[in-house]
Amino acid sequence: MDFYKTDPEFMARLDHFMVEEVPQEPGQQLPEPTRHLAILATLLGCQGLEAFQDQLPQALEAGLTPVMVKELVYQAVDYLGWGRVKPFLTATNAILTARGVALPLPGQATTTLEDRLERGAETQAAIFGPHMLEAWKQNHINRWLAANCFGDYYTRTGLDLPQRELITFCLLSAQGGCDPQLTTHARANMLLGQDVAFLRKVISQCLPYIGYPRSLNAIACVEKAAEQWAQQHTP
Repeated sequence: MDFYKTDPEFMARLDHFMVEEVPQEPGQQLPEPTRHLAILATLLGCQGLEAFQDQLPQALEAGLTPVMVKELVYQAVDYLGWGRVKPFLTATNAILTARGVALPLPGQATTTLEDRLERGAETQAAIFGPHMLEAWKQNHINRWLAANCFGDYYTRTGLDLPQRELITFCLLSAQGGCDPQLTTHARANMLLGQDVAFLRKVISQCLPYIGYPRSLNAIACVEKAAEQWAQQHTP
């Protein structure tokens, strides 16, 4: 449906806010590839499939590679579940194919089924600290988290760790109801050099796609993470 014909007044205001005002807000701007990566992750998180389909070609034009987009979709499975990600993988494959991208893309895995647990725990430790090397021993869910989430996905090439933590932050903030995990991953972003100001910019640029309540909740989680960070780093 062409909303510009059926809802022209609404679309004029929406376009002004989403396409002009937010991206150009002084002090809240991001590099275009980073902004589009965050928006795509946010649309996955809030299950905005049609908007994701609209945004993906723009993201590719802005500098995201097919590999980066596929890595985003793959990683989302650990935070959203296959039931919610499958339609997005289908849509991504259709859009890439229509643009002449040959599938499958080159493999990005760096682990095997034999070393994924060890490598996953090492990746957790690289992000959160050395105490994570033994965290997988607590129970089978923590073992799965280390081996599957971090060993199968975070160790892949195509995206670096800061980009992967940015994606996780957006997936969590967009789906809502994940405040403890969102606070933890806000701190992880900070540990990787993506500070409070950066995370505020991310939230600002994604606000049109998830609305004010979840955006304000995300800001509160960032502030809580910043307080924890300050307490840990105060002499």
